[in-house]
Amino acid sequence: MRQAQDQLTIRTSGRGFADVTSPVRAFLAKQRCQTGLVTIFCRHTSASLLIQENADPTVRSDMEAYFERIAPESAMYEHDTEGPDDMPAHIRTALTQTHLAIPVVNGELALGTWQGIYLFEHRRGPHTRKLVLHLVGE
Repeated sequence: MRQAQDQLTIRTSGRGFADVTSPVRAFLAKQRCQTGLVTIFCRHTSASLLIQENADPTVRSDMEAYFERIAPESAMYEHDTEGPDDMPAHIRTALTQTHLAIPVVNGELALGTWQGIYLFEHRRGPHTRKLVLHLVGE
């Protein structure tokens, strides 16, 4: 059993989904691991990670609209240190996840046919996000 670790830097353009499937696959390919587990960890409290459909972009736009309804920008939040989109971003992160664990089968991520790995940016403006990748396997 061996381990490998790396960090991805993802630049977002504001609210929405950034597909990170390809760089995670590239990390795995470099390791030449046949079986194991890849963990992806988002080092932020206002962005999160999701496995979501990668074929129809309306799935992602519907997700964005849903989160806007359940955690809207408004004056009702006490925490607004970084602006009116700050607290809603924290709520959206709390309702999603900051880490994923994906099995490795025959050297590939065990994703389904229509699944992709996404960084879900919850802030309005562009940000630079860091994801830590960790592989345990053989």
